[in-house]
Amino acid sequence: MLGRVERPIAQAIAPFVKSRVLFWIGLLGLCSAYLQGSLMKLFDFESAIAEMQHFGLWPAAPFAAAVIVFELVCCLLVLSGFCRWLGALALALFTLAATFVALRFWQLPPGPDRMMATNGFFEHLGLVGAFILVALNDLRHKADRVA
Repeated sequence: MLGRVERPIAQAIAPFVKSRVLFWIGLLGLCSAYLQGSLMKLFDFESAIAEMQHFGLWPAAPFAAAVIVFELVCCLLVLSGFCRWLGALALALFTLAATFVALRFWQLPPGPDRMMATNGFFEHLGLVGAFILVALNDLRHKADRVA
């Protein structure tokens, strides 16, 4: 039950909360790093290979190609609404794994590099949480339609 303060605010923003356009813009923002990253890798494949080598992923070229396809397909699922839950969960798991590969802050000496890696690590955990929420929201809406 909404309180006296919350009710008028909720009523005022209700049209925005129900906006499918704003919802899609939010999803686009959530996917933006993956879209940008995969397109950068696609248009500069040599750098994508170097990135895979930097993180010790071999063979680097197939890994780079797989990451590009994976990120683009998952973003397409999230943005299109077709199996949105699957794309969101896949990006959540991918992000979680990549975070532990790329942002091992605990291995760095104290200082600015460690602080930046720590911040990046927890920002990525925030993305994981957001994708989980997108998946749960999608599955709930599908369950409501069936019921």
